[in-house]
Amino acid sequence: MLRAFVNAFKVPDLRNKILFTLFIIAVYRFGSHVPVPVVDIGILQRSLEAGGQNSFLNFIDLFSGGALTRMAVFGLGIMPYITASIIMQLLTVVIPKLEQWQKQGEQGTKKINQATRYVTVVLALLQSTGLVFLFHSGSDQIGGVDIFPPGSFTAPNIALIVMVMTAGTALIMWMGELITQRGIGNGMSILIFSSVISRLPQEGRAILLQAGTAKFIVVLGIGLAIVVAVIFIEQGQRRIPVQYAKRVVGRRMTAGGSTYIPLKVNQAGVIPIIFASSILYFPTLLASVYHANWFTSLVNNHITNQRSLAYMAIYGLLVVFFAYFYTAIAFNPVDTADNLRKYGGFVPGIRPGPPTADYLSYVLTRITLPGSIFLAGIALLPTIVLALYTIQQFPFGGTSLLITIGVALETMKQLESQLLMRHYEGFLG
Repeated sequence: MLRAFVNAFKVPDLRNKILFTLFIIAVYRFGSHVPVPVVDIGILQRSLEAGGQNSFLNFIDLFSGGALTRMAVFGLGIMPYITASIIMQLLTVVIPKLEQWQKQGEQGTKKINQATRYVTVVLALLQSTGLVFLFHSGSDQIGGVDIFPPGSFTAPNIALIVMVMTAGTALIMWMGELITQRGIGNGMSILIFSSVISRLPQEGRAILLQAGTAKFIVVLGIGLAIVVAVIFIEQGQRRIPVQYAKRVVGRRMTAGGSTYIPLKVNQAGVIPIIFASSILYFPTLLASVYHANWFTSLVNNHITNQRSLAYMAIYGLLVVFFAYFYTAIAFNPVDTADNLRKYGGFVPGIRPGPPTADYLSYVLTRITLPGSIFLAGIALLPTIVLALYTIQQFPFGGTSLLITIGVALETMKQLESQLLMRHYEGFLG
């Protein structure tokens, strides 16, 4: 592996791509430490640290690499873009025009990406405005304090902070696209990756100070075991064999051949955990508006309490449900079967057309079950560890590990292909 890294820097083109990617990451991390004007950063950091790991603000803070706790220019991180991408994917199923764009190839993808950018800016405006008012309201979500100095919460200051944070999100989006075009890997994923891993040393040190060396070693061992399990599941796939018959096109005869359709065990990736976490935040929002004692008690003691069995059951079932839901959106068996029939392909032993679609749907439903149960287990593991150990945070949470390992594997595959094209040994060679 070390030889592969050395070989990567020997190729001028590849070396420039790697250095450019590292430069953009450095700019991104710098912007995550530059605070917006007016607010008192010290109050904000103390409030979020006291809010617990499962608060909604800490969930957003995961994707900004701690920038939210500093109310930085890049405080919103990449979260608005993730939300916009999910919304556009869901709308593709509902709106025929978007579905038509999706089938137009590269030109349609450009249109969808442009629409995603506009939605991202709108969401950034809404989220930054909401955060400004939340930080001033003294809500329980931020420890019941106001981070604005007396007399500073004025319309010009609000507009300034909102515009700075929205511009920061737009700049992050642009930097991510630059990495995709001129660097290595998917730009947005690389930026999320850098945000997530930037928190690991700090969280590991906190566990070492809180729980001692013995528990720190146990937590580290659990983290390594999770990494191995996540890699195993992420690489796991069911290969559906496909045979192509010989065809005559004009005066040419195309040779037949065999290939396969790779159906991943975890087709939905980290999306189900994000969806489930977002849904579980809605009761907290309702409790902040509807102040009935019975409802507030139900939300605080059962629905949002990490040590509650009701919370674990609801969270796990939501992850399984959204795993099936998103897989049904991401992979369409009917379209795949139609494309196979159009190009003369067939699954051995299965008739082309609707029988092939039914077979693909059947296989996908079966392999999604273990994948969704694994996702639910990974999502609930931090909750179980926090309940067993007297520690405040667990650095190997489901969302962070799935993102980190998934992006690392994809980036390594891209470097591998670049090295093999230039006749060098890759990471796995």
